[in-house]
Amino acid sequence: MNVDPIFSRADMMEENSSIRLKKFLLKKRIVQLLYLEGNKSIPDIGRATGMSIPTITRTINELIDEGLVLDNGIGASIGGRRPNLYLLNPEARYVLGIDMGRFATRISILNLNRQIISSDGIIVSELENDESIVEKIFQKAKELIANTGIDYRKLIGVGVAFPGLIDAKSGMSQTYKNFSDRPLSRFFEDKFDLPVFVENDARVMALGESYFGLAQGKENVLCLNIGAGIGLGMILNGKLYRGNSGFAGEFGHFEVEPEGKLCICGKRGCLETVASGSAIAKRAQIDMANGMISILGRLTDENPERIDAETVVKAAQLEDQYAIGLLSEMGEQLGKGIAVLINIFNPEMIILGGKIGMAENYIIDPLQLSLNKYAISRIKRDCQIVTSKLREKSALLGAFALVIDKIFEDLKEYPNNKF
Repeated sequence: MNVDPIFSRADMMEENSSIRLKKFLLKKRIVQLLYLEGNKSIPDIGRATGMSIPTITRTINELIDEGLVLDNGIGASIGGRRPNLYLLNPEARYVLGIDMGRFATRISILNLNRQIISSDGIIVSELENDESIVEKIFQKAKELIANTGIDYRKLIGVGVAFPGLIDAKSGMSQTYKNFSDRPLSRFFEDKFDLPVFVENDARVMALGESYFGLAQGKENVLCLNIGAGIGLGMILNGKLYRGNSGFAGEFGHFEVEPEGKLCICGKRGCLETVASGSAIAKRAQIDMANGMISILGRLTDENPERIDAETVVKAAQLEDQYAIGLLSEMGEQLGKGIAVLINIFNPEMIILGGKIGMAENYIIDPLQLSLNKYAISRIKRDCQIVTSKLREKSALLGAFALVIDKIFEDLKEYPNNKF
């Protein structure tokens, strides 16, 4: 499929002109500024770029003609004539966000205003050694695009949040060998004919929180993605931390029970086996099958196999004592692990996200009690524990940020990107 060639480095390079190169780079800088900071006046843009008012005026007019920028009317006066404000046209480009979980995948379309403009496309499918999931995602995405009526050529990229060990540079999954020896990103690129960027789901969540959530403006924040597993995304010194090999954040895989249950990583007694959404769902299924009395029975039509983490949270919110007890034990175990993180990283905030994040105080209260036992009090005092306000949107918003950041990072590295 052809991509709309507005703001194309490839077109510019054909001219091999230093003047066109400078114009291209200035357009890139202005669009990036409007993306990161929102409405700006021409004087604001001039100060940020170091360019003259006439040059900025001409460039803004070109971006308006190209449909990428809108005149947002008159702004407030700071002395003298009130300036016109300019912003990105939210309908000029779109990003496809894909949040792949172990048991289900969510797909959404986002505009340049970070708004999700489609209904969620949900595919219930367990990750297996079968590349057909890519075709299912592609077909569901086409359905969403058709329903929204947007022009496919306005899609600039695909961001994919994926569980497990992900090599962000190559797009290879080191945990789920679903797609033979080819990078996961290549399978998606072949289908969508668009740039595709794949990243670990916890790090994508951290990106979403950093740009659009509770981590905005903060330098040292740890984001826990507690769903089927437990992942950790780290914002350290204001930047997403990936580690030496790009695999940092496997928080769910340190031992808490030496003779514990077998984990999917192949080791025993990992935190994930006692404090993840899958762990509490499995425990509830067994207890209910053995006759435990709980609202969970009514919520699942007395079918224990239908219990998942969200069902447990819902039961707790209905004041079911069994479900509250499960979450309390989970919070205590999480607290032991989080105490280690606090002692090592001294973060200003820890954000709990994923399906279990919706449990809020049912998790945080027992977690805090556990921290009182295991964390160094002077370090703990400076760390705020909160639940995500973005909830299930954090990964999709993070996927959006991943695509835009990669495109702005260096268009020379991604010559097929057409912004």
